[in-house]
Amino acid sequence: MAKVVFDMSMSLDGFVVATGATPAEPLGKGGERLHDWAMGDGDPAGRELLAAMVSEVGASICGRRTYDDSIRSGWGADGPTGAARLPVFVVTHQVPGDVPENGVYTFVTDGIENALRQARQAAGPKNISVMGGPDIGQQFVRAGLADHIGVHVAPVLFGGGKRMFDHIGDQHIQLEVASVTGTTSATHILYRIVK
Repeated sequence: MAKVVFDMSMSLDGFVVATGATPAEPLGKGGERLHDWAMGDGDPAGRELLAAMVSEVGASICGRRTYDDSIRSGWGADGPTGAARLPVFVVTHQVPGDVPENGVYTFVTDGIENALRQARQAAGPKNISVMGGPDIGQQFVRAGLADHIGVHVAPVLFGGGKRMFDHIGDQHIQLEVASVTGTTSATHILYRIVK
């Protein structure tokens, strides 16, 4: 069965957004540093790792804030996978008025469970990526719907910002290390959630 993977880049001190986030800089001042492993020129092994991860994904789920920020910064109608045009299910309270024509987006207004059901249908045997901001991922972890957590630890300390795991509840969640890969711009850890 396809796995549900909550996947994010994070600073060594646990932040996925640096301080000073604005609509123009949704990752905060210097926050783009988190994605050097995937987008930068200096880490070909990181880009290869990203390509391998994307090849295993059949659909993505994100929240409305990620959709709004990313559409403004260039996803456009094709979504985060570009020409591959994989479906993106956006969990939101209200469908936005400015949706790109012929886009890959489906807006789900009745919760994460329905978003996951639709994503599973679209993904077939491939994985579902829960991506974007920490809020949507935390919802999946709290509800017991995530199978794995992927963390790409960038070698930077932000000292403040928005954390990946601030709101997961007070229950212990047991994890097993599934894989660890080091590249020049990040350490990539995949954890299996013990259920």
